[in-house]
Amino acid sequence: MGAQVTGSRGETVWGLVAEHAAAQDRRPSVADVCTVTVSCAQVTGTWVTAASGGAADFVMAVSDPVSEQLAELQLTLGEGPCHDIVAAAAPVLAGDLGDDESGRRWPAFTEAAGRLGVCAVFAFPLTIGVIRTGAMGLYRSSPGPLTRAQLGDSLLLADTATMLLLDGAGHSDGDGAANGAGLDGQAPDLAAHRAEVDQATGMLTLQLGVPTAEAFARLRAYAYAQDRRLADVAGDIVARRLRLHPDPDPAPDGRA
Repeated sequence: MGAQVTGSRGETVWGLVAEHAAAQDRRPSVADVCTVTVSCAQVTGTWVTAASGGAADFVMAVSDPVSEQLAELQLTLGEGPCHDIVAAAAPVLAGDLGDDESGRRWPAFTEAAGRLGVCAVFAFPLTIGVIRTGAMGLYRSSPGPLTRAQLGDSLLLADTATMLLLDGAGHSDGDGAANGAGLDGQAPDLAAHRAEVDQATGMLTLQLGVPTAEAFARLRAYAYAQDRRLADVAGDIVARRLRLHPDPDPAPDGRA
C-alpha cells in the first residue's frame, strides 16, 4: 500500500478529509480521517494507531470510546485483526467475529469485543514500502463484510492516514498548539494515556529489573489478568497506588 492518494476518487476522499478539518478550523489530521471513514465505509467507528519504532503502537485518534477500547484491547491481548496485519502486511477483514474462524484465531479478543457489542472488525496497515507507520481499524455493531466500494474507500483513507502520519500534518503548529490536539496531534486524553503507559513501563524496568519490552509485557499481562484497561493500570503505577513485584504478586490486587 502506498501513500499516494491519486485519481478522481482519491481526490474526492482527500477533499472530504480537508473539508472536515476546515469546518473544525484546523489542519487535516488522522482525526479527520477517522470521521470521514465512518461515513464512507458505513461503519460504527474507527481508530488510527501510530507505530513507535520497535515499541508498541499508540492510539492517535478514535471516533468513539468503543474504538479506543478495541485498539487498547488488541494491544493488551496481543491478538486481533490489527495485531495480525503486522505479519500479513495486508488488510485483515473479519466481517463476523461470531464465526468459528474468528473465534479460533482471536479467542480472547472476540470474547471481549462481543461484550462491547462489536460484530465486525476491519484492519488496514499504514505502510509505504517497507516503512510501517501504524494501523487503521474499523468496526461495526452488526456483522457483514465491506462492499467493494467501501473497501476501496477504506484503502484510500488508509493511504491518507499514512500520508498525514509521514508528513506530520497532525503535529502541533509553531506555537506548540494544534487547536486542542496534544502530542503528535493526539487528543489531549489520548496523549495523556500514552505518556502514562510510557512512564509506567519505565518505572517497571527499575522495579522489576527487566528490559523495557519485558516490563511492558508485565504491564499488559497484569491488565489482562485483572480485566482492567491498560491506561488505568498505568495510571495507578504512575500514581504509586500499584506496584508489581519481580515474583508473582502475593496479593490478588497486586498492591503493596
